[in-house]
Amino acid sequence: MAFTPATACCNPSLLVAPRAPSRGSSARAQALLCAASTSAFHGLRAPAAAAPAPRWRRAGASTGIVCGKVTKGSVPPNFTLKDQNGRPVSLNKFKGKPVVVYFYPADETPGCTKQACAFRDSYEKFKKAGAEVLGISGDDTASHKAFAQKYRLPFTLLSDEGNRVRKEWGVPGDLFGTLPGRQTYVLDKNGVVQYIYNNQFQPEKHIGETLKILQGL
Repeated sequence: MAFTPATACCNPSLLVAPRAPSRGSSARAQALLCAASTSAFHGLRAPAAAAPAPRWRRAGASTGIVCGKVTKGSVPPNFTLKDQNGRPVSLNKFKGKPVVVYFYPADETPGCTKQACAFRDSYEKFKKAGAEVLGISGDDTASHKAFAQKYRLPFTLLSDEGNRVRKEWGVPGDLFGTLPGRQTYVLDKNGVVQYIYNNQFQPEKHIGETLKILQGL
């Protein structure tokens, strides 16, 4: 008897139940998922299976992607964070000049390094526009200092340990909230957000997009 979809519908006994994966293949798949790795695109450091989940994963895993709280036309909440030299820096300090605030996942990851170096290479253009550049991640001040020195970064890196400011600003996460988002804000001289750009996979595009906006302010 020829097998057709109609035959299968009328004769349930002809349907073959899907084969359950073998114990060996399941174990191999789990090992691949749990192996530590580094993503060239996301800047993700995946922890080993035995390691505790990082703070940003514990905070975001249950809630998924967070909706943005800071929007275009709004004045974001002020913050005071320590820079790479351990000095406190407040956002309000920069009132009267444009500010570029960019949130990134982590120091020393491929995508974040590309982004930081692209900001460095265009830093004179930002200065010409009269703008300050502030990079923010959950790394501590020692990590920021080593990162800035290694790549000769001329701008300020701020330590948002515990991701308090990231949460207050409502920076959306990626990969269902398991990865801190890569989002850039352009504030005008009055502290009002004029532009928000999010692109996890093309970190260097943040620089060109923000410069276009700054040149029009």
